[in-house]
Amino acid sequence: MIDETKRSSEESETDSVATLAGGCFWCTEAVFLRLKGVKSVVSGYTGGGRRNPTYKEVCTGLTGHAEAIQVQYDEKQITFEQLLDVFFHTHDPTTLNQQGADIGTQYRSAVFYHSTEQKKQAELMIRKLDKSGDFPRRIVTSLERMTTFYPAEDYHQNYFALNKRNPYCMAVVGPKVSKFQKRYKALLKKDEE
Repeated sequence: MIDETKRSSEESETDSVATLAGGCFWCTEAVFLRLKGVKSVVSGYTGGGRRNPTYKEVCTGLTGHAEAIQVQYDEKQITFEQLLDVFFHTHDPTTLNQQGADIGTQYRSAVFYHSTEQKKQAELMIRKLDKSGDFPRRIVTSLERMTTFYPAEDYHQNYFALNKRNPYCMAVVGPKVSKFQKRYKALLKKDEE
């Protein structure tokens, strides 16, 4: 469990945290780990009522949690607005409780805001994208106040890098990462270019 009120002694004054849910956390984690300025990405669960939920419990859709990632980033290198742009363009924010074949509230599109400023930026981004015509339908991403984030089991962390031959990774995660790398070349870490 991560308590949002305390700042780690390892974090600098320019470090910030974003918590995002865009369907399966294996996909979102694989994308965000490649962004410059991103210091860490943890896959986990948030937005539900059960304490210390397990993957098996969250998969039932009965706990209210979403599969999410928590991103620690250096705002001198990447902004929350840039993170939001990547987030919205690397999943389908127009489908309610669904990403591809993954269906249920645990796969909802959501921004779990840590401050009123993050909420305002997310609202502004949604309005901007709805007007842009980037998506065929209106964005249904929910904006939810961040409460408690529960890191997922160890085997979910850095999943794509450790399981590239997994059929889901080959069919879904790999193509998503490739598409992201083409669109966001300027935001990639040097070793990802």
